Amino acid sequence: MLKIVKTSLLFAALGISGVANANINEALANICTIVQADDKGELRKKMRMVQSDFRLKLHDYYSGISCDGNSLIRTAVLNNAVETGTLMVKKMPSRDLQAPEADGKTLQAWIAEQGQQGSPIAAELKGRI
Repeated sequence: MLKIVKTSLLFAALGISGVANANINEALANICTIVQADDKGELRKKMRMVQSDFRLKLHDYYSGISCDGNSLIRTAVLNNAVETGTLMVKKMPSRDLQAPEADGKTLQAWIAEQGQQGSPIAAELKGRI
């Protein structure tokens, strides 16, 4: 009897987890568009909604989002989305900003490689690190 209860709880937890992941994906579906459009107010709303509904902060889902192969901050730099880029830099922990991204390069190294050192986002990043 106890085995049946444990097994049913396990399946229920797995089912809920799958539904939660689908809902998170739906909630974050248009975040790349928001960053590219430099809509700081909409990005704030999206981040607050994800935090209240799923108890996730930006650093929890940042590495799992890719916009045309780039991270959110890289997308902001490429699109000159200063408002959303600086907001994300301020919200991310400095240790995460210093960590290498999916391609093995840190944000600072990537910005230098792209010749974007004069960007306000790069200045904010340098101030945080």
